[in-house]
Amino acid sequence: MAAPEAVRQILFGAFPRLWPIDKCCYNIYSVRPSKLDACSRRKRVLVNTQARSSSRVFYTSKRMSLFHCTDKVPRRKCSFDRLGTIMCNCEQQENVSSITTNDQDSTRSKMEKRPAVGSLSEIVTDSTEQAEAIGVDGITKHVNGGFTSKQKMPIDGFITDPVHKISSNPIEDEAWNLLRDSMVYYCNNPIGTIAANDPNSNSSLNYDQVFIRDFIPSGIAFLLKGEYDIVRNFILHTLQLQSWEKTMDCHSPGQGLMPASFKVRTIPLDGDDFATEDVLDPDFGESAIGRVAPVDSGLWWIILLRAYGKHTGDLSVQERVDVQTGIKMILKLCLADGFDMFPTLLVTDGSCMIDRRMGIHGHPLEIQALFYSALMSAREMLAPEDGSADLLRALNNRLVALSFHIREYYWVDMRKLNEIYRYKTEEYSYDAVNKFNIYPDQIPSWLVDFMPSKGGYLIGNLQPANMDFRFFSLGNLWSIVSSLSTEDQSHAILDLIEAKWAELVADMPFKICYPALEDQEWRIITGSDPKNTPWSYHNGGSWPTLLWQLTVACIKMNRPDIALQAVQVAERRISKDKWPEYYDTKRGRFIGKQAQLFQTWSIAGYLVAKQLLANPNAAKILVNEEDSELVNASSCIISSNPRRKRDKKKKSIIV
Repeated sequence: MAAPEAVRQILFGAFPRLWPIDKCCYNIYSVRPSKLDACSRRKRVLVNTQARSSSRVFYTSKRMSLFHCTDKVPRRKCSFDRLGTIMCNCEQQENVSSITTNDQDSTRSKMEKRPAVGSLSEIVTDSTEQAEAIGVDGITKHVNGGFTSKQKMPIDGFITDPVHKISSNPIEDEAWNLLRDSMVYYCNNPIGTIAANDPNSNSSLNYDQVFIRDFIPSGIAFLLKGEYDIVRNFILHTLQLQSWEKTMDCHSPGQGLMPASFKVRTIPLDGDDFATEDVLDPDFGESAIGRVAPVDSGLWWIILLRAYGKHTGDLSVQERVDVQTGIKMILKLCLADGFDMFPTLLVTDGSCMIDRRMGIHGHPLEIQALFYSALMSAREMLAPEDGSADLLRALNNRLVALSFHIREYYWVDMRKLNEIYRYKTEEYSYDAVNKFNIYPDQIPSWLVDFMPSKGGYLIGNLQPANMDFRFFSLGNLWSIVSSLSTEDQSHAILDLIEAKWAELVADMPFKICYPALEDQEWRIITGSDPKNTPWSYHNGGSWPTLLWQLTVACIKMNRPDIALQAVQVAERRISKDKWPEYYDTKRGRFIGKQAQLFQTWSIAGYLVAKQLLANPNAAKILVNEEDSELVNASSCIISSNPRRKRDKKKKSIIV
């Protein structure tokens, strides 16, 4: 390649990971495994006979998995603000792959300075005028399948308009600077962004780590900006951290789980006083508060992988053997048979964005929406081969059953509330109307006043004899994005947001849930959690990062004015308040009492919302369009008599 930018691209060799990680180590640029003695896990490992003076080795210990990069020369240690991230000056191992062979330089990719997206006031002149589309920087394909440069490229079948130069917004300029300051480097290459980067904080807790779910808005922001290296590196490196064995007290999460977060550490090499190595230290929940494994990490990873391919046009990443294997492992983990009778995914409390005890154990809407979106995305990306046939069949059957279950049983509006109010209980038969034995007295008093005459939403959870009527924002918004909700239901959710603007948006968007648990209910359900006091943190707090999900949902339903108003509300304070993690009180007027400042996903969420409002077509990389075959299959279920007796032989619905 003549272009220096193309030379700097990272190419990971495709290889099947068919051996246990604890018994071998491998270079991510090689298909050859190399046995690693347990006593020499910090020694340099030569993966093949043509290895240079550096190598990258993935190894596991009894309690952690580490990805490391070594070099024999002394390293200079550089810090980024408080982050203890060290950039090692190692050379990239020569790529040995059955598919591609290419020597490359792994020096740090330099992020180009591009004009910031203009302010909303400059883009939208009135509520009826459509925002002027801003094109997305394109990319040039090089021989090994990677992409770089700035040519105009298609996004999902359409060509974007050329980039318009618009005067920059100081808030956006500040946000971009803060986002880039939060970047983490591994072996001189950007690999993610830390959760928060407050230079005045004395305690980082675990906010100096790269969280999978937190990086998603950062990754989308970089994609829309035309800076693809960091997203590609994140996808491929986190794939190597995927769980292959049990690591927590002999009861760790199953095979295929993605870590909640990881941290780049620098350790000295044995036998050399000057050389160091970078290692990736993942956390699968072993050190998390409550020791709960993350269910949503793998689902978000699949969603980001699809977005990368659709935006860049670079399908070589998702077509790699190891990436295909990673997708299948996540799907098999989620689709595994168990004792649960419902098509929804059964999870524990605190296993998603709401990562503390909040009474969402069971079948929380947020996980179901992400699950549905990940299944739809994976179906697009799975290679058509004999080994995938059974998995695709199970995937399609689950999609049909899941969409019917959520649309039919999670939906509430005034009509449905009246139906629940008149439910008969203790019905024992296949043709029961009240299938989950819901008692009418469960309808809370606040819901009678909260529910508008026009509008509705998907409840937070459904279990036998229990409907959690709380409004959870992420689950409802992503149900719109993924087409889990019907078109009418999607519009009704946005109608509810407009009607209840004072409760859900107020002085800072967006309420994570409504209403908050209070008094004795708060004590019982949260265990008197001092961080989840009423109208704080996950218990009714306001989270600016939800802006980007609100924006995608509004653009999909052709109602961007709702997101535009929410962004304008946020712009009044968020920069002055130093980009907090969350806000407290019913109207979101106070900065959260324990909120981290300069929270990265608050910054990235704002930037993604601005970019999408400026270029609505780009939202297609995140949206799952409704599948006509799934709709027909669901219609068959609905149109058939729901009270009929179940057939003795259960039949599968195959799309």
